[in-house]
Parts: sequence; C-alpha cells; structure tokens
Amino acid sequence: MTERDREEEEILEAFEAGTLKRVAEARSLLQRHQGYAEATFRKDARINIRLSSRDLRGLQKRALAEGIPYQTLIASILHKYVEGRLRDEG
Repeated sequence: MTERDREEEEILEAFEAGTLKRVAEARSLLQRHQGYAEATFRKDARINIRLSSRDLRGLQKRALAEGIPYQTLIASILHKYVEGRLRDEG
C-alpha cells in the first residue's frame, strides 16, 4: 500500500468521523467533466492553429488546474463560443 499525504489523511479522518460534506456544485461539476470526456471522444475534424507561446502556456496552466488536457480545454472554449455560451466579463 502507498503512503498517504497529509491531505489524504485529513480526508480519511473526516470520512471516518462522518464530517464530510458534499460540495454544493458537485452535480454541475460532474456534468461539466462528463461533457469534457464526451467531447474528447467525439473528435472528427482536425485543425492546426498558431498561438503565441505565452497564450499556449496560459492555456496549459488553466487546463492543468482543471485537470484536463489543454487541447480538450481549447476545444471546450471554442465549443462554448460557437454555442454562444462564452461571455466577455470585461
């Protein structure tokens, strides 16, 4: 068995104590990630695009934070734009 880190130990202790609480947006988070997974397997066209290195690094960092491949993040952003669901908050 592998050793658990401090965070894993805290989670286990909370579980055993019965103090774990479901995240309020758990269902929407699950649906979002299911959408990512579905989109990953439905690719039927390929494009090539040139980006600045800075933008690519930024996309990769965001994807890492989301726990998804950066190409999936890019596809998701484009899909949301096409569907009219991507809004400028500026």
